[in-house]
Amino acid sequence: MASTAPQLTSQYPTAERQDILERLPENEPKYEVADPYRWLEDDTSPATSDWSRAQDELLAEHRALWAGRDHARTRVTELLGAGVVSAPAWRRERQFVIRRVAGQEHAVLLTVDPDGSERVLLDPMQIDPSGATTLDSWQPSKEGVLLAYQLSEGGREESVLRVLDVATGELVDGPIDRARYSPVAWLPGGQEFYYVRRIDTAHLPADEQQYHRRVWLHRVGTSADDDVLVFGEGLEKTNYYGVSVSMDGRWLSVTASAGTAPRNDLWLADLRASSPQAPELVVVQSSEIDAQTSLSVGRDGRGYVFTDRDAPRGRIAVVDPSAPAYENWVDLIAQDDEAVLEGFAILDGPQLATPRCVVAWTRHAVSELTLHDLATGERVGAVPLPGVGSVGAITEHPEGGHEAWIGYTDSVTPSSVLRFDALTGESTTWATAPGSVEVPEVSTQQLVYRSGDGTEVHLLVVSPTAEPDRPRPTILYGYGGFGLPMTPGYSAGILAWVEAGGVYAVAGLRGGGEEGEDWHRAGMLGNKQNVFDDFHAAAEFLVAQGWTTTEQLSISGGSNGGLLVGAAITQRPELFAAAVCSVPLLDMVRYERFGLGATWASEYGKADDAQELGWLLGYSPYHRVVEGTRYPATLFTVFAGDTRVDPLHARKLAAALQHATSAAVDDAPVLVRAEANVGHGGRAISRSVELTADSLAFAAHHTGLSLG
Repeated sequence: MASTAPQLTSQYPTAERQDILERLPENEPKYEVADPYRWLEDDTSPATSDWSRAQDELLAEHRALWAGRDHARTRVTELLGAGVVSAPAWRRERQFVIRRVAGQEHAVLLTVDPDGSERVLLDPMQIDPSGATTLDSWQPSKEGVLLAYQLSEGGREESVLRVLDVATGELVDGPIDRARYSPVAWLPGGQEFYYVRRIDTAHLPADEQQYHRRVWLHRVGTSADDDVLVFGEGLEKTNYYGVSVSMDGRWLSVTASAGTAPRNDLWLADLRASSPQAPELVVVQSSEIDAQTSLSVGRDGRGYVFTDRDAPRGRIAVVDPSAPAYENWVDLIAQDDEAVLEGFAILDGPQLATPRCVVAWTRHAVSELTLHDLATGERVGAVPLPGVGSVGAITEHPEGGHEAWIGYTDSVTPSSVLRFDALTGESTTWATAPGSVEVPEVSTQQLVYRSGDGTEVHLLVVSPTAEPDRPRPTILYGYGGFGLPMTPGYSAGILAWVEAGGVYAVAGLRGGGEEGEDWHRAGMLGNKQNVFDDFHAAAEFLVAQGWTTTEQLSISGGSNGGLLVGAAITQRPELFAAAVCSVPLLDMVRYERFGLGATWASEYGKADDAQELGWLLGYSPYHRVVEGTRYPATLFTVFAGDTRVDPLHARKLAAALQHATSAAVDDAPVLVRAEANVGHGGRAISRSVELTADSLAFAAHHTGLSLG
């Protein structure tokens, strides 16, 4: 009987191959670099628009064949119905909490008044029913009377800052633009705050308008044009700044890092000895010191230094803030040679005979909490966690207390909040995710494999069975960059995949933060190939152990993880059946010219340096495509509002792969999923559901998994 399934008729859209060959770097030509699809960098050109429209049509034709997509959408929606709840941010007796319930497109910011009544302060859907506006950050004043918050539209992350009155909900200040990635540090009394804002872009070149931040002092209710410039003039254009003010308002801390460099400058000012408008900032650490350091002054008057200086896994030192130089630091919490220090909370309320410090660690990316004597740092116990999971925020009463609130999640536990009481030593559940969902039974375990050079790498495997009973369709996920660890957490997409019979694995690759800063540096700059080798070894391990086969293996990653996926399919195309490559960096010769690329040179290297260009060309996916190679089925997902990683990367590699692959378009297609009005970061839940459903259905279609 003849098949009634839809038949594919399309071929790949025509894409002109231009004869562009450059000798680079310009100041010291050493390499000949071809760039046949440079014209696809211009998303406003008619040629790019026509090509993109044809890619949309090709995607639609293939998506019609993904039998499990509707079921995936339904199941992911159900699992996301658990919702979200955050640990409370306390201001005196008032709480500020993020919560999302089933049916809400965005989480909302609530305040819980001292009498226990709740009010919605900010609901992005009330502000913009289209769902395109996101709440990027928020910071209550020290008294909890005012709230500074930042919104952006269309995924562009171009935050606009405003201030509202918490009691009435009325807007009292703003809008203030150019406040992207701006911390807010309130002074006591709620009349002024420090924040970070880019300078006026009117006289800046187009390629520098994302940069040139400064620290300003703003007085509530006045024009931002009258803000006092506090810091940053004449420093690196790509600097990111951090600001914080101690609870008593005496100490101002300022940090600066050149882009995402794993090192920073640190200054401290005594605002009693100098004015808030012109703080006398004392150098605590210069960026000539290759370390990341922050300093906060506690309620006891001690400076608490959180640093990886001389401790790549992190340590906490104490210092007199009036003499904060390095030689005066005294270790409070020493480095653990197997765990990475992630954060701490101080419990020093008057009810406690002995003040305590709750310290968060990750051991091979799995969270744990220890309890210490605040005066000596001596470990006196542990705070139990419900499973193999991740701790998020740890909050405390800013005025002092004996309780800590701990955000927690794991593979089968939606976001929840634990409360630890240092008086009793007990931890209890403070809040659970607001929705009730039926979570499938899965096995979660951490395995260890060896990379090509013998390095041990940890692999988190979520599967239907504790042991491989048969090869199953598998998704291997990785990131491997910027010192960011991949930690366990509740994921509707992972659970839907495993419930359908698949395996989902997350590799803790070099370049990430799973084993501290040394681990990060083993996968950056000239060591970047280690990341890809670790990923390839993870795939080979899953096959060798019987979890999957190369015909059933799909890979996935986004942003820096999209670079990982691009490198994997161009270096080892025979190892994978399919790949989902999201918001990727792929042209590593020109990445600095677009989005926030110039801020990542400390991670990848600079193309105008001959040695570093050699590193980049060694793995740049766009430049590794070989004509006549059978490449895996590949789905690129990109977002038009993305101001971090420009979609041009995916367009260029997609065109190159479509031209070069020997696989038929109906067998292992190369597809582009482009989406408007969203960006690199937050998005409405319905948008996330559609993206996840497409990604899972594509992977299932090309690995043989029936999603239902």
